[in-house]
Amino acid sequence: MSPEERATKVGESMFAADVAARETMGIEIVSVAPGRAVLRMAVKPLHLNGHQICHGGFIFTLADTTFAYACNSHNKNAVAAGCSIEFLRPGHEGDVLTCEGVEQTLQGRHGIYDMKVSNQKGEVIAMFRGKSAVIPGQIFPEEVGA
Repeated sequence: MSPEERATKVGESMFAADVAARETMGIEIVSVAPGRAVLRMAVKPLHLNGHQICHGGFIFTLADTTFAYACNSHNKNAVAAGCSIEFLRPGHEGDVLTCEGVEQTLQGRHGIYDMKVSNQKGEVIAMFRGKSAVIPGQIFPEEVGA
């Protein structure tokens, strides 16, 4: 199995079990590749806060979910060991937010990943950096070294 095929299968496997992303958030997978993921979400009325802008928690969840797909793309279970987010501009009802996640480094059990959340105009809404930690297991059964 090629790294690209593995990453695609990881994305499909995770998404099938990811009720929060799929049903609660309305997140869609655009692509999953080795060390990378692109997910998107339309901002709906249920995502708005008291200021009538997209709640930061939903933007965070989009970025965190993208992080999860990127850091698990190698089919080694990985979890967040830490993260931070910077909110740069608001998201509005009707916006389509796209989050692009990219692996910056993967050494031993730890990786650093950067997520960029943009709206449909290409304006950057937020930047998120996550640190992953590999734990035992795989997303789908595969022989080690396969």
